[in-house]
Amino acid sequence: MNRAALRRVWGLVYRHLALYRRSWPRVLELMYWPILQMVVWGFVTAYLAGVQNSVTSVAAGVLLGGVLLWEVALRSQMGFSISFLEEIWSRNLGHVFVSPLRPRELVAGLMGMSVIRVLVGVTPAAILAWALYGFGIFRMGPVVVAFFAALLMMGWAVALGVTSLILRYGAGAEALAWSVLFGLTPFAAVFYPVSVLPAWLQPVALALPAAHVFEGMRAALLQGEIAWGHLVAGFLLDGVWLAIMAWVFMRQFQSARERGALLNIGE
Repeated sequence: MNRAALRRVWGLVYRHLALYRRSWPRVLELMYWPILQMVVWGFVTAYLAGVQNSVTSVAAGVLLGGVLLWEVALRSQMGFSISFLEEIWSRNLGHVFVSPLRPRELVAGLMGMSVIRVLVGVTPAAILAWALYGFGIFRMGPVVVAFFAALLMMGWAVALGVTSLILRYGAGAEALAWSVLFGLTPFAAVFYPVSVLPAWLQPVALALPAAHVFEGMRAALLQGEIAWGHLVAGFLLDGVWLAIMAWVFMRQFQSARERGALLNIGE
């Protein structure tokens, strides 16, 4: 991107940051669900560790690590999708594209907001996991940064699909911004290995980047090693997902522009 494009992307990000600067309930909402999830799952793992007579159970760490990493994917997808919905709810989407802003710059700005929302939402939950349950997210080593990146990218890919549906179907598809990634949880191997799934579902799970991330997470926590095969597969699948969803988004965006839907979408 050239300097002018970067300024337009920053302008979009700043427009959303201004909303959070003036509204503490919005900031609180970003942290609320990750913290609640951590508290609930923390008590569950503490109970399981007590039953096993081991308060430092490795299995407890696997569950807490799964909760934290899955929140990265969830907050990434929701951060992108809800920032897009903010433009619709404020009747600003048509105005945005009267400006020189291009679709790919809109996507870049929404990705930037997604990263900010992930950091604000997940960081307090990670601190809480360390303070209350003695689980540090970096226990699995520097590879956790790669896990974060892979899950961020998956969240963006799913969010591009959600925004494409919103452009196509309007308000009827808005609920997907909150629910679609939860539907993938059983297949993402967040809390159990892919091998637990029925044989016919395992290929479905392995087509999800998240399944490879969580298989890698368990290898890091249980065996202390980096599962390079799963890590590479996760990033390759992220690239495929992003390419497909970006193409779908651009098709739906162009269709919405030709129909004049950018001005009245969501009504």
